[in-house]
Amino acid sequence: MDMTQDNPLRARCDWARKSELEIRYHDEEWGVPRRDDGGQFEFLVLEAAQAGLSWNTILKKREGYRRAFAGFDPQRVAAFTEEDVERLLQDAAIVRNRKKIESAIHNARLFLEIAARHGSFCAWLWRFVEGEPIQNAWQTMREVPATSPLSEAIAREMKKLGFRFMGSTIVYAHMQATGMVNDHLVSCFRHAEVRSSALCGMR
Repeated sequence: MDMTQDNPLRARCDWARKSELEIRYHDEEWGVPRRDDGGQFEFLVLEAAQAGLSWNTILKKREGYRRAFAGFDPQRVAAFTEEDVERLLQDAAIVRNRKKIESAIHNARLFLEIAARHGSFCAWLWRFVEGEPIQNAWQTMREVPATSPLSEAIAREMKKLGFRFMGSTIVYAHMQATGMVNDHLVSCFRHAEVRSSALCGMR
């Protein structure tokens, strides 16, 4: 369903107006609770890749990342070698930054360690919010924070475990993307929908 054609004038968060790709992402994914390890790993890779760049840039490269990083399969990515790093550095469909590429592989290995220890990565991460999304009620984009005390705590824990490119800002963006926090403005049509789906336990 093409949400942009459905009602282009419907109220949305201010950031989701630049492109059809961004609008679709906002309307269909942003803030929806992700309780699958595959989805969590995908956003860990993408959010880390965004550092210093716009999210729209990463959305445009999302399919390139999907192809380059084995469909966001953490087991396959964890097995990547230095040859894979060199291959990825030549791939114009992704951000060709050695540190970001190497961090994705390194983080995949830690991701699997956590999943093995806790049953799943989701089980480990969602415990920080006791399994329930934080429901905010922001009126304007100026109120929406870039970090929170919780994202700082999670970032500290991830750093302690060895994760790279996972500072508080990136962690908070990850929380927003995977629905650990509902940061849609209350005026946005998705705020109530995301809240309702979270209460119903839907993805």
